[in-house]
Amino acid sequence: MNQPNGLTRCLSCTSCDPGHGLFEQKKCTLTSDTVCDILSGYFCKTLEATGCSLAEKHSSCKPGQRIKEHEYHKGNRCCRMCLPGNRVKRDCTEYRSTSCRPCLEGTYMNQPTGLKQCFPCSDCDEGSGLKMKSSCTTTSDTVCEPLEGFYCVDPSDNGCGAAQKHRSCEPGQYISQKGTASTDSVCSDCSDGSFSDGSFPSCRPHTQCETKNLQLLKRGTTSTDAECGEHSLNKTIIWRSVSVSVVLILSGISFVIWKKNGLPKIPGKNSMLTTNKYISFDLLRCFN
Repeated sequence: MNQPNGLTRCLSCTSCDPGHGLFEQKKCTLTSDTVCDILSGYFCKTLEATGCSLAEKHSSCKPGQRIKEHEYHKGNRCCRMCLPGNRVKRDCTEYRSTSCRPCLEGTYMNQPTGLKQCFPCSDCDEGSGLKMKSSCTTTSDTVCEPLEGFYCVDPSDNGCGAAQKHRSCEPGQYISQKGTASTDSVCSDCSDGSFSDGSFPSCRPHTQCETKNLQLLKRGTTSTDAECGEHSLNKTIIWRSVSVSVVLILSGISFVIWKKNGLPKIPGKNSMLTTNKYISFDLLRCFN
């Protein structure tokens, strides 16, 4: 009995009949009646101060019918979806519409939804070859793109999920097609008479030593250029020419000194001509 009275009998506790779409939310006590609530898939037809006393099952969509757009099915109820950037706080009932709340920081919802949790924002991991193109909002996920020198191997409508480093060409190959954010590099082999260290956009022809009046020291390969050097005959001719020039200059200096001071007396020698002869001979021997 929940109030003062003159009755000789107490009131009977209400029974929450599952057959009528009800379940017991709160038990009956000496001072209060049972409180009934509706089962999932039902709506209340008779609402009283102590709760619902009669419920009825929601209608089901017939074959060829569908739930109205931007509504979701909860049991047999059609509930209004929450807008992008939000999530469901409480599902709808017969007497109230869906209750929504905003997505938490670090989460997003990019479409109308009947979910109670938003999606977690994606992380652009540098270890996966990615960088952030645009940050996450409550209505859109993070957009990732490949790092410089990488290309996407897991493309999606909303960016890239994983990237891989561009291929490096080997010595003897050239980059025939430079890698992009969506494609890998393409390498091709150099032909005979050309070379590349692997970083060239095209193979380079070997240096032609004879066109530079040089001697071929080492032939070129597909990965290295030819090596050139001075001809050995040219070196000998230049060296001997310098030697003769030095001898002539010294002989000229000696002659000038002799003319100015007269013939010096050298033990065992009789003339400046003899002295010059020995000097010239010794110099030639040194330079040769």
